[in-house]
Amino acid sequence: MGNHRAPEPPEPIQPSLLTFHDAATGEYTALSASELGECAAQVAGLLREGCGLGDGGRAAILLPPHWLTAAVLMGGWSAGLALSLQGRATAGLAVHEPGADAPYDVSFVAADRIGSYLENVPPAKHQFTLFTEEPPPGYRDLETAIDEFSPHLPAFGRTRPGDAATPDGTSYGEWGALAAEVAGQIGLRPGDRLLVDAGEHEHPLKWLLAPMAAGASVVICANATPEVLAALTASEGITHTLR
Repeated sequence: MGNHRAPEPPEPIQPSLLTFHDAATGEYTALSASELGECAAQVAGLLREGCGLGDGGRAAILLPPHWLTAAVLMGGWSAGLALSLQGRATAGLAVHEPGADAPYDVSFVAADRIGSYLENVPPAKHQFTLFTEEPPPGYRDLETAIDEFSPHLPAFGRTRPGDAATPDGTSYGEWGALAAEVAGQIGLRPGDRLLVDAGEHEHPLKWLLAPMAAGASVVICANATPEVLAALTASEGITHTLR
């Protein structure tokens, strides 16, 4: 009898940490924690190596709930930047309007918000846009820009709980405590799965930070209808819903 090698066991399937579904376009992206971490590492590499930014840098975020937005937030914080979390649904919460002595170093803006009277898009030395095949003048496409950077997070140094996570001075520790409080208000526990209507809850405190603080996963739905939300609740094993 010949020698036969036992088949290699299949790699375990990692559960989805963040799932994004756009009911209008049909986009469906499900990322495990490691996959989202790889995207965040590429954003951090872009900021550190491509833009020369790091501790003390300031970033303006004008993006809707999306898996790429999560990568921008996590990558920006990993690189040591203070992030201004701006958006239509939550204007005024942790928003910093720097003067000439404290300009933004980088901005990340959804293409449909550039030039919109509903948004105050601040100028920045480095400007990136998302969700468009043709970036406006002065902007670079983020997905193209991060392609050349490693998905492995280099050692930038550790952020400390007392460091400012947002330009208004709110620290990582304070944001963490707030995220845990919001998670408790929602009733999230480890292993729970949260469904979020992207059109109603734009601030990442609810759709990203609170679930992460609780050890829960999240499903984000853009252009949601009651029928779509009901279908996702059944198919995604949803335990809690933010409408």
